[in-house]
Formats: sequence, structure tokens, C-alpha cells
Amino acid sequence: MDQASLPQLGVGLGLRRQLFPDIKANHDRVDWLEIITENYMGKGGRRRQILDEALELGFPIVPHGLTLSLGGTDPFPKDYLQELAALLEKLNSPWFSDHLCFTSHQGMQFYELMPLPYTWEAVHHVVQRIRFIQDRFGIPFLIENASAYALLGKPEMTEGQFIGEIVERSGCGLLLDVNNVYVNARNFNTDPLTFLAQIPMERVVQLHMAGHRRDAAFIVDTHGEAICEEVYDLLSEVLKRTQPCGILLERDSNIPALSELQGEMVRIRRIAREAQDFPATEGSPLC
Repeated sequence: MDQASLPQLGVGLGLRRQLFPDIKANHDRVDWLEIITENYMGKGGRRRQILDEALELGFPIVPHGLTLSLGGTDPFPKDYLQELAALLEKLNSPWFSDHLCFTSHQGMQFYELMPLPYTWEAVHHVVQRIRFIQDRFGIPFLIENASAYALLGKPEMTEGQFIGEIVERSGCGLLLDVNNVYVNARNFNTDPLTFLAQIPMERVVQLHMAGHRRDAAFIVDTHGEAICEEVYDLLSEVLKRTQPCGILLERDSNIPALSELQGEMVRIRRIAREAQDFPATEGSPLC
């Protein structure tokens, strides 16, 4: 994957239907959009109308999947692959992504991002599945580090080493979720900077920023709260080590007005521009 050839998108926002009227009215304040892949595959009606309008406004749009099940053992469904190919062609996306996890078994979808065991067997298995996806679609494919709340089996390596081996052996890119790095470090009492040192930061193409909920036993990745100070601080550390092509703000529940989300986007851009020469959309107040 030639990351130097990828476009610099800036700071984007996850496209959610209730936000689209405000995004449409303020399209110069959002650099790009990310969609949940499965929400737009083979869909018509209002969803297709929103997608068409976003494309007409000139937004770069990147699909982010939830059910590819890279760690699963079922063959990839043919209809899913065909619908994904049609969506990627429609969007002309610079890359697409999914999670490093498994979400199905024997044809049953869990609709949960289940963690993988940090073993060599899992590395070899996932690498083969990623290579299949890359060969099938021919555009850069990124894997995202997932949040976790329990370890499966006896680990043979750390999470960072596990991700590093998969990325290096498969040749894919990395969508680094900064919030998930923080969540897992707190839940398993590890050092997030050690994690960053163990993954190939030069393969990071995109970042996710989001909020979480603090429960009695765990920090839970919810995408339903504002970004906390510690995650902003971790973003600064990440951007000392890599220059991504895009940073995305995720908000999936308790969605506030766009004006509130823009406050978070302004801060993300400020941190990025302090760390490096981060791109800005012409005329954008996020500069």
C-alpha cells in the first residue's frame, strides 16, 4: 500500500441521518464523511438519497464496516462482497476499513465486535483473510483496533504486537482508534505509549476519536459521550509519531447538535496542527 499516494482528507465526521440536515447546511465545516458500510449496501430510499446528496456536495466518503468478521471462520458471503464492491465503486473511496475482531460464526451474526486471542494461530488466520479482501477489491484496506473487556485464552503476545504482526504480514493499513487505545490500557492496566511503540505507526492511514463511559469495573467504548481530556492528550502523542491522512470524530448515540460536535472537531484540528502541518479545508473555520 502506497500511503504517499492517498489524499489528505482533514477532519471528518461520521454520517448519521439525524445530523445530515445540519451537515448539508454547513458542508464547508466538515472535511469528509465516514459511513457505516452495512447501512448503505444495496439500500434505497432515504439512505440512498442522503448518500447521493452528500456525494453531490463533494464530500469524500469512506466506508467503515462492522460485519466483515476478519477473525471469523465462515467464508465471506458472496452477496456481501458484491454489494460492497458496488458501494466502493459508487463512492470512489480512497480506502475502506473494518474491525480486527470476529462478528459471526456458522452463519450467525452477533452484532458485537468480539475480540480475538493474541496468538500466532490467530495472526496467520487473519492475515490470510485480509489478503483475500485486498486482492478482491484492489484499494487500500485498513483494520481498526477494537476495544476489549476480557482476554481470550492465554496470550502469546501483547495486543500491540498482535496488531503489528498482522499489519506487517498482510500489507494492510491501520485505522487507529485513539479512544480504544486508551480504553484497553485502562481496562487491562497497560501503558498506551508502550502500545504505540509496538505497532507500525508508519502504516496508520486514519484515526478515530470518540468518547466513552466510565463504569464501576470498566471503561466502556460507547461513542455516546464527549471526548475526555486523557484521549485528547493521547491524540497529541499519536500525532508525534504518525501523520494520518484523515481524523474522524465518531458519535453514535446521545448525538448532540452539530455545533457541539464542531467544538470537538475544532479542538482535534488544533491539536493536529500543533503537532504537524495538518491539512485544512479552504474556508473552513476548523483551521
